[in-house]
Amino acid sequence: MKRISTCLTFCCLAAIFPAGVSAQAGGAAAAPKQTSATQHTASTRLDPALLHPSTLKATAPDEYEITFKTTAGDFVVKVTRAWAPLGADRFYNLVRHGFFSNAAFFRVVPGFVVQFGLNANPAVNAAWEKAYIKDDPVTQSNHTGFLTFATAGPNTRTTQLFISLGENASLDKMGFSAFGQVTSGMDVVQKIFPGYGESPDQAQITAEGKTYLDKNFPKLDHIISATVTSPAPAAPVHHTAKPPAASTPQ
Repeated sequence: MKRISTCLTFCCLAAIFPAGVSAQAGGAAAAPKQTSATQHTASTRLDPALLHPSTLKATAPDEYEITFKTTAGDFVVKVTRAWAPLGADRFYNLVRHGFFSNAAFFRVVPGFVVQFGLNANPAVNAAWEKAYIKDDPVTQSNHTGFLTFATAGPNTRTTQLFISLGENASLDKMGFSAFGQVTSGMDVVQKIFPGYGESPDQAQITAEGKTYLDKNFPKLDHIISATVTSPAPAAPVHHTAKPPAASTPQ
């Protein structure tokens, strides 16, 4: 995977590029948090469609809301497709097929970003690693609470995202196009566990998934589920069979 420069000029930007941070995991594993939230688990059943990114091409609604249930609490993101249509469509498809279930918030820099979007399953990460979408023009600034795809350079967005934890207007001119914002639960986002900083290695997360993180970074908060909650998914239509026509007396 491409390595990003760690010089002072690019140190903050490199941290939100999906192609990687050079820091290696280190230190003894800490005891996992004993909270009621950790007792919740998302379904481990894999949607087979996640292994075939080219098939997930649904167009998102003009506006939609995603409810995230996490080990830190719940929050809601509202997406406005007109802000960045390609990003909004990609996020919509990932959510609908359960991509984010059990995914960790693997990088948290207070006042800057919280980053996520590597799957718990290495096979899924491998399938999406080069499933790039083109860039969207930047129409919104990266304000606190805004949701944006990370990138490894022009036209390389895949599945990694970040939520700004501060005013990140400096990212606008670099091509980071926000497409949604946290509308409820920003206090939850702000308290996502930041204790490991930039230590989790993205290449190892990609290759080993949840196994690597559980062993080395057990305190990381993670997503239990991410669900489209507005507009509500269409209810299945049940057709009632018509009664047979009455026979005509002979």
